[in-house]
Amino acid sequence: MAKAAKTLSQARATRKGKVVSARPGDASDKAVTANLRAGTKTKPPGATAALVLADGTTFWGLGLGAAAETVGEVCFNTSITGYQEILTDPSYAGQIITFTFPHIGNVGTNPEDIETLEPAARGLVVRAEITDPSNWRADAHLDGWLKEKNLPGIAGIDTRALTARIRDSGAPTGALCHVPTGKIDIKALQARAAQWPGLAGMDLAREVTCTKPYEWQGGTWSIGAGYDAGPAAGFNVVAVDFGAKRNILRCLAQAGCRVTVVPATASARDILKHKPDGVFLSNGPGDPAATGQYAVPAVQEILNTGLPVFGICLGHQILALALGAKTKKMEIGHRGANHPVKDLATGKVEITSQNHGFVVIEDSLPTGVEKTHASLFDGSLEGLRVKGKPVFSVQYHPEASPGPQDSHYLFHRFIDLMEKR
Repeated sequence: MAKAAKTLSQARATRKGKVVSARPGDASDKAVTANLRAGTKTKPPGATAALVLADGTTFWGLGLGAAAETVGEVCFNTSITGYQEILTDPSYAGQIITFTFPHIGNVGTNPEDIETLEPAARGLVVRAEITDPSNWRADAHLDGWLKEKNLPGIAGIDTRALTARIRDSGAPTGALCHVPTGKIDIKALQARAAQWPGLAGMDLAREVTCTKPYEWQGGTWSIGAGYDAGPAAGFNVVAVDFGAKRNILRCLAQAGCRVTVVPATASARDILKHKPDGVFLSNGPGDPAATGQYAVPAVQEILNTGLPVFGICLGHQILALALGAKTKKMEIGHRGANHPVKDLATGKVEITSQNHGFVVIEDSLPTGVEKTHASLFDGSLEGLRVKGKPVFSVQYHPEASPGPQDSHYLFHRFIDLMEKR
């Protein structure tokens, strides 16, 4: 038996051709499937981590971050920047993130590019080993940051083959294990992955929401100045935290809002006692139907007041449910910073940042509620509004972080609705 490699570079050399890999230049489903199966048979020398899917497909590689074991839904994200914001996005609760861009970790980490203090994602999968950071803003190495946050990861696998698997068969459940000694029980990992129930029916907003109301402080970031205090507040907005990203709250503050954040479980009475000029429904993880068990009644009461309401991501789905529409789990979710969306009113196309695995069913929209935005990838519903009322929402992330800023105008649309009230 070959001696285990002692360094990352040695391990990379010894494992070449032995991890799961698709044949170069052959994109056929049969070729990908054959190589996936071939990769499960032997553990390459130097392997210190494995990702095992519920069907037994095994990806060997090198462990990153925390020496730990985790289980969740395996998804992929196509963004080429912003991995720290992605890892700290609460909407990734319950998920192991595969990055399709190969150079993850090359700009290190810093205390500014975070969307919540503690990551909700369960692990990460990358193609190349993490290199030393090369960026003037870097404060720490990604590997060290992952250890600090108790996040395990795996490097050195064929992320193209894994992405193809997800694209063709849907997001699987998987167990990821990093053991520095390399002693990994594949059968136990497969059993754990197979037993994990999946995101459908899961209310994960309770896991990532705040525990009590608080007032948000701080506007958006600019080079050389960092985060500013934001302009003087002109409107009082209550943001319902289903797993809110910080940059959403920053954008609301930058648009001139005093933002009071309340837990996902807040009742309409809890929200209205803050005397809001408008109510914002945030992004978040999990199945909207599960979270809707307690969130929908509160939103329905808010809608009856005539207050302006703006929803994003999970907040968009909760709003749709409150209006009488339905949601479903997608075979392939939208996760990346390059998703084209068409504004059906103006005909303009926005390049958007997205992260969702559930979608509002267009045919279920009730009378008086219309589709406003459509995905140019699959035609799915990306936005809605209530005719004659100051109520609208979008499935994507206009705050970006990471991603383009084509959709920042939506925050100003919310401001306009409050001004007209």
